[in-house]
Amino acid sequence: MRLAFFGSGAFGLPTLRALASQHEVTLVVSQPDRPAGRGGRLTPTPIAAWASEHASGTPLLRPERANDPAITAAIRGVEADAWVVIAFGQKLGRALLAEHFAINLHASLLPRWRGAAPINAAILAGDRVTGNSVITLAERMDAGLILGQSEREVAPESTAGDLHDLLAADGPDLVLRVLAEHEAGAVHPREQDESLVTLAPKLSRADAWADFARSADECRRRINGLSPWPGVQATLGGHTLKLLRVAPEAAQARATPGTLIDAAGGLIACGEGRLRLLEVQPSGRKPMPWADFVRGNPLPLGATCSAGEGPAPC
Repeated sequence: MRLAFFGSGAFGLPTLRALASQHEVTLVVSQPDRPAGRGGRLTPTPIAAWASEHASGTPLLRPERANDPAITAAIRGVEADAWVVIAFGQKLGRALLAEHFAINLHASLLPRWRGAAPINAAILAGDRVTGNSVITLAERMDAGLILGQSEREVAPESTAGDLHDLLAADGPDLVLRVLAEHEAGAVHPREQDESLVTLAPKLSRADAWADFARSADECRRRINGLSPWPGVQATLGGHTLKLLRVAPEAAQARATPGTLIDAAGGLIACGEGRLRLLEVQPSGRKPMPWADFVRGNPLPLGATCSAGEGPAPC
């Protein structure tokens, strides 16, 4: 099949590679280069960078607004049997989509977790199973017809970064299957149950808090669900750390929530149970296991940990 690919984030890279190996990608559309890093150097999106290196003969467009008439005309002028959209970052309008078979890979089991941060939302909510959905594009966000889904269990210690990579790796098989069914005339679309819709709004740094007065499992979901971004930053014994991965323990800690009760083991008392620090990132340094951090930074028992300011405990 001849395919046009719309994407910007790294989530779509495994699928783009698979499509390019099994089909003819006739066009790649991504976001413009943006400033990145301390120097603010203009940097291409992961999709644009891959296309430039591995698909140099394929047209690559990086429009500020894909729905501008001139850009719409350029895109529609490229022959394609189907359009695949993954983490593109712009809504495609009616004039652009008209009379084209276009599908979107979304990282949740729709209608659960429509929106910008479905992977984070699944961990924050304590979902034990999540997955991917391939849907048609619709006027309302993530509200298209479901063409196929795949499931994956969420491990208790999974971070949003872990789950992102796993779901990205699951994407190619699902997208290729839906495209094959479309080519064979065997796609069976089904509507989403609007009564089951939940929303996953875009996250910001203001969300990067954890409240140790809550249960250890609530803290686990919050810290792991926001790792690596926006990341829960904490102060512990005079050190500034980003908490990257934790695990809850049911055993009750008879200490004030937020108190370090086992330095070597990285145990923090919570309102219910205790939390074990597994991986942290000291300010200005690389991520490291807790054991490596505490080996070079001895901490006294009773040191307190605070991690941002959020809503008052329930």
